[in-house]
Amino acid sequence: MRDRDRRPATPQRLWSLLTNAADFPRWNSTVTRITGTIGPGERLALEVKAAPGRTFKPRVTRFEPEHSMVWSDGFAPMFQGVRTFTLSPRGDGTTTFSMVEVLSGVMLPMIKGSLPDFGPAFEAYAADLKREAERTA
Repeated sequence: MRDRDRRPATPQRLWSLLTNAADFPRWNSTVTRITGTIGPGERLALEVKAAPGRTFKPRVTRFEPEHSMVWSDGFAPMFQGVRTFTLSPRGDGTTTFSMVEVLSGVMLPMIKGSLPDFGPAFEAYAADLKREAERTA
C-alpha cells in the first residue's frame, strides 16, 4: 500500500500532526483510538475502523524528526507489517508526503485472506492528513 502526494504544509507542520497521538482521532477518520507516545523506540496501541475489536501494537523503529518515521508490528520472520512515513520539503513551501506499508513473513500467504482490506483506510488516512494540513495552514 502506498500514498505519495504533495501536501500544502511544511514538514514541521505535517510532523506535528503525525507525532501527536492524542490528537489523531480528531483529524484522522481511520483511527478510533491511539495510546502511547509517538517517539523513538516507543510502543503504541492503535485501534482502527478497518479492524474493529483489534488492537495493533506497532513500535516506532525509526524517528528522524521532520523527515521520516517507521512503525513496525508483528514477529519477523513469521509476520511483520512495516509502515514508513517520509516527508520531503519542496522549494515552494509544500511537502511531498509518502506513506508505504509492507507486509511480509512466512505466514503471510496463510493469513492474508483473514486480514481486512486496509486500502480504503490507507487512502482515507492520507486524505485526512492533507485536509487537516490545509485546514490549519
